[in-house]
Amino acid sequence: MKYRAEYVIGDLQGCYAAYLELLDKIDFDPKQDKLWFVGDLVARGEDSLSTLRHVKTLCEQGAAATVLGNHDINLIAVWRGFAPLKKKDKTEDIINAPDCDELLNWLRRQPLLLCPNEHTVMVHAGIPPHWSIKQAKRYAREVETQLSSSLFQLNRVLPKLYSGEADEWSEHLNGFTRIRAITNYFTRMRLCKKDGALEFNFKSSLTDEMPADFRPWFEWQVPRERKILFGHWAALKAEVDLPSARALDGGCVWGNCLVAYRLEDGKIFSASERCPKD
Repeated sequence: MKYRAEYVIGDLQGCYAAYLELLDKIDFDPKQDKLWFVGDLVARGEDSLSTLRHVKTLCEQGAAATVLGNHDINLIAVWRGFAPLKKKDKTEDIINAPDCDELLNWLRRQPLLLCPNEHTVMVHAGIPPHWSIKQAKRYAREVETQLSSSLFQLNRVLPKLYSGEADEWSEHLNGFTRIRAITNYFTRMRLCKKDGALEFNFKSSLTDEMPADFRPWFEWQVPRERKILFGHWAALKAEVDLPSARALDGGCVWGNCLVAYRLEDGKIFSASERCPKD
C-alpha cells in the first residue's frame, strides 16, 4: 500500500495525552498514513493502558507497527509473575484490566526489528557495531520465536532474560544465555566497546564522562546499508542524527518532548504536551 505519510514515533512510555496531541499535529489518518513505534509503549506515563489499547488497535488495522522495548518485555514478565510490579512504572491498571491477557498476548508477539522501508531499520535500543543488519534480522527472529511461542516456553525464557551482568557475545553462545544477550543488545544497549561488550549503568548525555573504552554504540563507524532508527536513550532528547543512526526518544516522560520522524524527508514533529510529573 502507498501511504500518504509514514512516521516513526519515539518512546511513548504511556504518555497518552502527548501521544494524542502528536497525532493531531501530524494530522494522522489511519486510512492514509502509517505509524512505526520504536518500543516502550508503556511504563511511566499517565495512562499506559489507553496507550497500549490504542496502539494495538492501530496495528491490527494495519495502520501501525511496533517493536518491543525493555519496558514492554518487563511488563510481559510482570504479567507472567517473573518480575515485580513497580509502582513507578504505573502499569498496574494493565495487569488489572479485563482485557489484560488479550493485550499482553498481542504484545509478546511483536517483533524486535522492523524495516519501515528499503533505507531504514528500526529497533528499540540499537544494533551493535559487530553485527551486520542481516545478522541482526536473524538474531531478532531467534528471540521473537521464544517470546511468541507457547505460554509454557514463554514462562521458561522470561526468568532468564534478566541479569545485571552483560554476557560476552559470541556466535557460539547457545540456550537462554544467547537469547538474553541478543535481547540486551536490542532493548538495553547504550554504550558498548567495538567488540560489542556492553555497559548497563550509563544513562546520561553525550557530554558526560563515560567509562573507559566505551562509546555510544552509534559512534563506532561501521558500514551500514540502512539507517538505524532507535529510541531508549531519553537523555539524547532525539537530537542525534547521523548518516547511520537517528535517535527518536525525546524523553517525554522526563518532561521533554514526544517526537515523530517523517520517513519521507526526515522532518521532526513534536508534541508540546508534557507527561505529568509525580
